Amino acid sequence: MAEANWTSVSEFVLLGLSERQDLQPLIFAGLLATYLVNLVGNSMLLVLIWADPQLASPMYFLLSQLAMVDMGLASITLPQALVNTLSQHRVIPFASCLAQLFLYLAVDNMEGYLLAIMAYDRYMAVCDPLRYAAVVTRSLCLKMAAASLAVVISHGLLHAVMTARLRYCGNSVQHFFCDVPPLLRLSCTRPVASELVISTQGVFVVVAPFVFILASYVRIGVAVARLRSAQALRKALSTCGSHLTVVLLMYGSVAWFYFRPASSHALGHDWEVAVFYTVVVPALNPVIYSLRNKDVASALRRTGRKVLARGA
Repeated sequence: MAEANWTSVSEFVLLGLSERQDLQPLIFAGLLATYLVNLVGNSMLLVLIWADPQLASPMYFLLSQLAMVDMGLASITLPQALVNTLSQHRVIPFASCLAQLFLYLAVDNMEGYLLAIMAYDRYMAVCDPLRYAAVVTRSLCLKMAAASLAVVISHGLLHAVMTARLRYCGNSVQHFFCDVPPLLRLSCTRPVASELVISTQGVFVVVAPFVFILASYVRIGVAVARLRSAQALRKALSTCGSHLTVVLLMYGSVAWFYFRPASSHALGHDWEVAVFYTVVVPALNPVIYSLRNKDVASALRRTGRKVLARGA
């Protein structure tokens, strides 16, 4: 697009998951069902963690933060998408789009940092159990979470400001929410500064938690291998299984986004991966922790028995 054709954009049109009208009811039902599973599942997990004294450890404090992030991630993107599937007027004001972009980037990256902190928690639990209670405290988890929050807020704000300064030659966003890649494609000229930030600061913010998680699990793997015990392996899997499953789901979708054929990016299929890690994964997390975590499953049974006893 030639820079001479740029116009002052006051709003964007979110084209959504499909422009076919016959698919809109199906899309609406799928998104709504997933959103409700997310809210109900993560809310139940929060109630269990806050109400059950046996889930008062730092690990479950971090899990409660992850549950709130998962609900936030879906709540930032899905309400607007649900409204748009039932409406022909799919407009979002410029300022609202930038606000959604900022919140999405901050909350999405916060999930990665929380998973990294949880990986450190699991590393200490497996590799240094005698010092675990003394080292991994709620105070330490709060400090690490606060530092992570400062990083992701700065990251989101930087991208929102740089996106606001672009000159746009169109306002039709090939996505169901405001994200950086589809907005950059609307720029009249190649957004070199934004691309540089994404490839440097952006990659660092996204990759750093993954590298930390990978290093933690390498250390865990080495420690378990040295023991050469099937019982130690089962204990490690029991301790780390739920967290590792969530990590694989999240970073597996990120890897698919970055390493799939370039042609799929050009066709504007970024939303397919976005649906998975912003809609599906946050809804699966409470299910994974409920089914694979013995403490959460036991707390759920205890709470169920209390409710039944009160109702009897």
